[in-house]
Amino acid sequence: MQPAVGRQGAQLGKFGARFLQLAGRAFSSQSSGARSQLAALQERLAKDEPTLKEFLSAYDVSDYSVEVGSKKNFKPKPEWMKRVIPGGDKYTTIKAKLRELNLNTVCEEARCPNIGECWSGGETGTATATIMILGDTCTRGCRFCAVKTSKAPPPPDPEEPRKVAEAIVAWGLDYIVLTSVDRDDLPDQGSNHFAETVSLLKARKPSMLVEALVPDFRGDSGCVERVATSGLDVFAHNIETVEELQSVVRDRRANFRQSLDVLKLAKEFAPAGTLTKTSIMLGCGETPSQVIKTMENVRSAGVDVMTFGQYMRPTKKHMAVSEYVTPEAFDKYRELGEEMVC
Repeated sequence: MQPAVGRQGAQLGKFGARFLQLAGRAFSSQSSGARSQLAALQERLAKDEPTLKEFLSAYDVSDYSVEVGSKKNFKPKPEWMKRVIPGGDKYTTIKAKLRELNLNTVCEEARCPNIGECWSGGETGTATATIMILGDTCTRGCRFCAVKTSKAPPPPDPEEPRKVAEAIVAWGLDYIVLTSVDRDDLPDQGSNHFAETVSLLKARKPSMLVEALVPDFRGDSGCVERVATSGLDVFAHNIETVEELQSVVRDRRANFRQSLDVLKLAKEFAPAGTLTKTSIMLGCGETPSQVIKTMENVRSAGVDVMTFGQYMRPTKKHMAVSEYVTPEAFDKYRELGEEMVC
């Protein structure tokens, strides 16, 4: 999980709905030629106000990537994507309890757009939250994710597995989802921390169902085995998008085949009855044929559960939404998935 890098657009004031995006070297120094150009520009400014074209012509911008857009490119959210502002008794209770227990959630750290629905119970009435361990800072920078990033995050709290287990058991939940940031900086990539948290949860409340949504551990089979045999009920790892868009959406250290291998290894190592699970985002620029091929690859890897979600841009610095996929399209993918299981 993952800094997403985006080019910053500069609003051009009186030029209204149009904006200019520049990517390249910064204007950090002036050569003698640049100074003479600046002097000429100052002289022209003293006489009259230049047009935008005249202003730009005073500089050599051939080394810059320039894109000009307008409000025509803006994609308003369709009606089916609109949600009420987070709130309600269940939402307030969960938020207060998380603060009381000092638990981090990916719901908040990643600015998940579904937080209101999940914490308030949504259509099912069952409120859920995903607890994030191993800190709140990721060593990777996927373009869709709003979690903080750093090459050297603070070391994990060695007491966190015990604290989290005690807090969750005291909360009285029957199903819990644990996830984490990527920790490429650690020798075991956080796998021991994950396994210990699951084991302590199960020791304190054997009836609790535990889902672990893990990073790819760089494909390390030892790390995968450690977590898969920790006593969890669901081993989850997200491939995030179709194979063709991996380098566009995810950090360069992640890739489609590596993620599939992690899911295969988990199925091999985990005790019988343990489910494996993955998820992809739609609306990133994928085609229906690419999605179907991805579903086939996932099924061939022995994955039991696959979920789909609409990508929502967390901030303007992150990857833009390519498309808002209709509920009807989601239903079609669900039907295809059910046919693959039969």
